[in-house]
Amino acid sequence: MAYNKPKPDDRSDNVEKLQEMVHNTIENMEEAEATMEFASEDERANIAAKNDRRRESIEGMRAEIKDEYRAQQNGFKTE
Repeated sequence: MAYNKPKPDDRSDNVEKLQEMVHNTIENMEEAEATMEFASEDERANIAAKNDRRRESIEGMRAEIKDEYRAQQNGFKTE
């Protein structure tokens, strides 16, 4: 029986990917804010709640960017 060998973990571009995700999330927030002007009260509440969740996600992504950057600087060596 043949076993699938997992691909090696390539973290070399994680910082760039995470930065792009942050940028896209911010753009989505801005677009959502722009639509609030034409939204009903319920829709505005939903948009505001979703943007709050997006802000939390951005905080997590920024923390992960810092971790990944440090890992890059250390040559991805684990301590």
